[in-house]
Amino acid sequence: MANRTALYDKHLEAGARMVDFAGWEMPIHYGSQIEEHHTVREAAGMFDVSHMVVVDLRGAGVRDYLRHLLANDIAKLRTPGKALYSCMLNERGGVIDDLITYYLADDFYRVVVNAATRDKDLAWMRRQAEGFDLSLTERDELSMIAVQGPRAREIVCTLLEDGDRTAAENLGVFVGQQLGELFIARTGYTGEDGFEIMLPNADAPGFWDALAAAGVKPIGLGARDTLRLEAGMNLYGTDMDEGISPLEAGLAWTVAWEPAERDFIGRQALEQQKAGGVKQKFVGLVLEGKGVLRSHQKIIVEGVGEGEVTSGTFSPTLGVAIAMGRVPVGTDARCEVEIRNKRLPARIVKPPFVRNGKACIEL
Repeated sequence: MANRTALYDKHLEAGARMVDFAGWEMPIHYGSQIEEHHTVREAAGMFDVSHMVVVDLRGAGVRDYLRHLLANDIAKLRTPGKALYSCMLNERGGVIDDLITYYLADDFYRVVVNAATRDKDLAWMRRQAEGFDLSLTERDELSMIAVQGPRAREIVCTLLEDGDRTAAENLGVFVGQQLGELFIARTGYTGEDGFEIMLPNADAPGFWDALAAAGVKPIGLGARDTLRLEAGMNLYGTDMDEGISPLEAGLAWTVAWEPAERDFIGRQALEQQKAGGVKQKFVGLVLEGKGVLRSHQKIIVEGVGEGEVTSGTFSPTLGVAIAMGRVPVGTDARCEVEIRNKRLPARIVKPPFVRNGKACIEL
């Protein structure tokens, strides 16, 4: 039987169409995916992301452990609450998962990983923890609600007590703080400002109702995907996996090469790949004309070679088909995409396509 979050009944009350996602019954939409998308770009929407995995790491060895486990360097985090986006790699430099790590104290970090990779992530993390002085605790008693959009922070803050409200209003980007029973982080997966809020399962339905009463609309996983794609944010299992390195997935910026003596898992393989040069680069695509870009469509670059679309959709904000994908390194500004046995022209662009409700590319 599929897992259900503490908000399952709330989704049914709101008329959600439920689907299986990584073993969880989750809302794909509540009537109109397009309307939900625009709601987040223009006002505020709330997502149940309680299927994601919250892991607390405590102990004297946790800092050294995470510096070995992750390609990005958590030593950059010097202010409590500050967060870092990173890939967790295998020895071949392939991506096991992408995740966010919060520095809460020298001996206390919180990691949030993807639902679809839960079992393999936890097994890998536990295996790599051998020899380090730390405990690893999955916080499955917590729910997580993301509230995103230009009005998201303002509305959430109206629901908080005075002291907590001030703290939440002053949260910096990519920073989280425990405020009473809520852990509030200024993070997200939409390209809009907002919060991701962790709270006890028992409190989640009441908080969801309070957000709804304040005018926040529920948003399903369908719009979550089109929003993240417009924002140029990778999806694990689609844009990268264990056979793809960060250097081939547009994520070279998440690899901390310095200090040179930090021996993170996958470093040697990445250094060899970097020295030899990658064969393909990760780019954005905009289709010229009608059609929809989808995963696994072939990209043809005349005289250079072929690539593949990894994520594609129709962009509700821009009104055109957009995608991300891999193309040969020598690719310039134009290509063709094979859609239903026809080659259609497309432009190569640098993601993101949309940030904070505004187009980032020329149409």
